[in-house]
Amino acid sequence: MKTTYRVCTLCEATCGIAVDVQDGKVTKIAGDASDPFSRGYICPKAFGMKGLQEDPDRLRTPLIKNTDGTFRVAGWDEAIDFALSGLNRVRQQYGNDSLATYAGNPNAHSLHAMIYGPVLTKALQTKHRYSASSADQLPKMISCGLMFGGGLTVPIPDLDKTKYLLMLGANPMVSNGSLMTAPGIKHRLRAIRERGGKVVVVDPRRTETCAEAHEHLPIRPGTDAAFVLALVNVVLQDGAAQFERLAGVTLGLSEVTQAIGAFTPAKVSAFCGIPEAVIVRVAREFAAADCAACYGRIGTTCQEFGTLASWAIDVLNIVTGNLDREGGVMFPLPAAARGGNRLDTDGPGRGTKFGRWTSSVRGLWEAFGELPVSVLAEEILDAEESQRVRGMVTVAGNPLLSAPGTNRLEAAFASLEFMVSVDIYLNETTRHADVILPPPPPLERESYDLVFYQLSVRNIAKFSPAVLPRAPGVLDEWEILLSLATGLMGGRMPLKQADDFLLAQLISQEISGNNLRFAGLESKAVRKELGEQPGPQRVLDLFLRLGPYGDGFGQRPEGLNLERLKADEHGRDLGPLQPRLPGVLNTKSGKIELWSELISAEVERHAQALDASREAKLRLIGRRHLRSNNSWMHNVHALAKGPERCTLLMHPADAERLGLQTGDKTTLRSRVGSLSVLVEVSDEIMEGVVSMPHGWGHIAQGTRQGVASERPGANVNMLSDPEFLDVSGNAAFNGVPVEVLTE
Repeated sequence: MKTTYRVCTLCEATCGIAVDVQDGKVTKIAGDASDPFSRGYICPKAFGMKGLQEDPDRLRTPLIKNTDGTFRVAGWDEAIDFALSGLNRVRQQYGNDSLATYAGNPNAHSLHAMIYGPVLTKALQTKHRYSASSADQLPKMISCGLMFGGGLTVPIPDLDKTKYLLMLGANPMVSNGSLMTAPGIKHRLRAIRERGGKVVVVDPRRTETCAEAHEHLPIRPGTDAAFVLALVNVVLQDGAAQFERLAGVTLGLSEVTQAIGAFTPAKVSAFCGIPEAVIVRVAREFAAADCAACYGRIGTTCQEFGTLASWAIDVLNIVTGNLDREGGVMFPLPAAARGGNRLDTDGPGRGTKFGRWTSSVRGLWEAFGELPVSVLAEEILDAEESQRVRGMVTVAGNPLLSAPGTNRLEAAFASLEFMVSVDIYLNETTRHADVILPPPPPLERESYDLVFYQLSVRNIAKFSPAVLPRAPGVLDEWEILLSLATGLMGGRMPLKQADDFLLAQLISQEISGNNLRFAGLESKAVRKELGEQPGPQRVLDLFLRLGPYGDGFGQRPEGLNLERLKADEHGRDLGPLQPRLPGVLNTKSGKIELWSELISAEVERHAQALDASREAKLRLIGRRHLRSNNSWMHNVHALAKGPERCTLLMHPADAERLGLQTGDKTTLRSRVGSLSVLVEVSDEIMEGVVSMPHGWGHIAQGTRQGVASERPGANVNMLSDPEFLDVSGNAAFNGVPVEVLTE
């Protein structure tokens, strides 16, 4: 028997696991007690790694669609050549922008996808780039881009030191932290209590996290921005702002103070449903705490005022002096990142620019190189002939369950002329593909969390080796992505040659320019040090060695490199978060830019909404479960078993008014669609609000997901409205007006 130490890659928490293998099979997965970050904690998803590995429905060979719509097994060369032939045919006939690409959230958990996915996207040469980001965290990225100069320059709660944690629309007891990488969240929340601190949860539902909190404040869906702006207003009116430390690096406070005057506790109370006295008390508690952190997640981003809510949260942290200080919110310093050889420097930066192009039908703008997925269906179905999307590449994504407007997306994908999917399942989306290319499962790939260590509550680095060998002849994920990329850029070439070319480009980018951590390096010497074995490991080694803890290829002999990180099989603790202002800023002014045209317009729009009458309809919100993560874990028996989870949660008063009780089936309708769902009556949800989980609805014909099909649930995105959006274009899944149809 052999034990391998790595991290679980099924959510953002990066929990350390110990995987036992005997005779080529996983026999046990347990928490790694020696992992310096998770310290033995795991959730049920860790056991799903074994189930995913052994799932008989997981694809192990490429599939090509026959003319009758069925699939046949194909060899790798045939399948990739077929994929390239179809994509190039569409592009040659209709132009580059006739192709589109969609990347699902598993890409963020894959070292291979994070390095080679952008290469494929660039090779497609299309403006039609979509991902799960615009069904998730895009508003936070927009607000951080405006304020701090980067979409992933996200202030993270210093969870292990804070004395007051205010959470809005977040349920880390289930998510294990999201845009806040924090394994073992229960212990971290309890530690706040033990050191005399306080945890407050603001959410329309009494979530699992509320059990670990001191106080739960039910709030009407979609009103978080107003609530937080009222808190800011109280702090400023009280003269309780602690702004002196940040005044020299911040612009726009006077504009903020003047603009948010309409968001008084009295007016906001009537709007959001939280008593005026409570709003005032929470604001004063937060401002008076020795250190405090305000944090928001899906409930604050996936709503009509998501960007404004995300911005307001950081404004509250700033005006109370809690940005970039111990126990407040801080910026992690990851060990490996593209551009890691650049030093934090004071002064002007490049800033973040949005809207470099727009969608052709509604004119929604691009952000961070992508269009919002809310426009994907119309760009396929409704665009003018010369601008229509006709071909698609999906990578580890299932937008037919996870994106808004399922009905139109179904018709859109069915109309595509050619489609390629890189995916381990024949699911609701990939069944529309002409060819499916399955990468190996997570336990057969090495891993390093390039994304989540940028969002971590502590600076950590851990390399995860593959636990099991790939089957002979199977392509690795990086090989699939790079094969497609080279074939789209002029013809397939030997993968070693292509990877050498990519590595040379990355080296050149990392060692050239000004303000370098390690200067004077020569490309040839760096290239020689990284070795000849192609693949993601030598790219990771490059990033580690040029990063803030790196060895600089000999310039800092005691520093970090991949070989040393591998020797630390349980991971390396790089220390607590440290202040990084102003060097972390990349705004054009070199300062925190609180005010912008976009924020000004959103504050005005929201101020008008305070006075508008709200529809007397139920409001729909989402929810998660500890055993699930969107749509891609419902075919693992160990995670899908147990009580029915896809239910419509409803307050007893609403249920009585509608004549419903637990176990009844009812029809729920929105502006764009309707569905049948099982009712679950509970006082954990506030009156006037109903809740359904995301990612269910496994009823499509032609899929191969036996476990998911047995417990399909209902697809909540039949109700989500592609026109109900945040200013960023991000889908507003929370606060959707719905009605229950009764006989």
